[in-house]
Amino acid sequence: MSSSRDDFGIAFRSALLQRGGAQKFSLFFLIFIAGIIFFLDVFGFAFMKPVRSIINDGIYRVSLVASSPSRFAPQVTGSITNLLNIKSENEKLKKALEVYRQKELSVEYLTNQNKNLRKILESDETLFQFQSNTILAKVLIDKSSPYLKAIIINRGSKSGILKGMPVLDKEYLVGRVVETNYLSSRVLLLNDLNSRIPVTFGEEGVQAILKGSGGSRPELEYLPEGYIVEEGVEVFTSGKDRIFLPGSPIGITTEKGKVKLFSESSQLSFVKVDLSKQKKEVF
Repeated sequence: MSSSRDDFGIAFRSALLQRGGAQKFSLFFLIFIAGIIFFLDVFGFAFMKPVRSIINDGIYRVSLVASSPSRFAPQVTGSITNLLNIKSENEKLKKALEVYRQKELSVEYLTNQNKNLRKILESDETLFQFQSNTILAKVLIDKSSPYLKAIIINRGSKSGILKGMPVLDKEYLVGRVVETNYLSSRVLLLNDLNSRIPVTFGEEGVQAILKGSGGSRPELEYLPEGYIVEEGVEVFTSGKDRIFLPGSPIGITTEKGKVKLFSESSQLSFVKVDLSKQKKEVF
């Protein structure tokens, strides 16, 4: 009988320690089972001994399962904390990696600029032979839009830059100066809608006007009547306007009288300004 009371006490205390809906069910269930055991044990039913043993085992296991959340809660809390710490460390590593990538891109950009400058200096012998006729300038801003194509360079009137001066990428013509400031100038590119320059091409020296289209490829206009432009023919300045020196390479003819420029304006880092017309400003 004392054993039954002990079982009832154990079950009751175990149930009281639980919380929530599931624990309330456990409380009533354990009280009910313990009450039956107590009643049968009081009246001395012999067959209850093995039954009580089985029921006690069940009660102990139910108590173990019911108490598991409270026993394992610290472990779960610790695991969650570890996961949060890992996530925080991961974010820090991502930020550090992004900073590293930005530095790597900066180094790559500076390396490419240095290569471009070396190519200009090494490939253009006239830069050293006739330093008074050309000046090197860095492209500060690309002011291109869907139809207007221009760049800003870091040379202005202080360096002797005047309106109308030709601007070159290596030996290739890219445009002309249309506005000067003391320390900067604006260059109108060949593919700008407002650009018009006289050109010549082909073995027979066909004369035409190269008109900016606002796109990547300007077009040939005022061709001889009925003339069909062949593809793959180099186009040069004719010098008819007395602004550009004759013979400066511009590009190569493509379909429908368009010209693919030798110099890609979006890739310009440095350009040269031809100072040979320094004595007279051209509009």
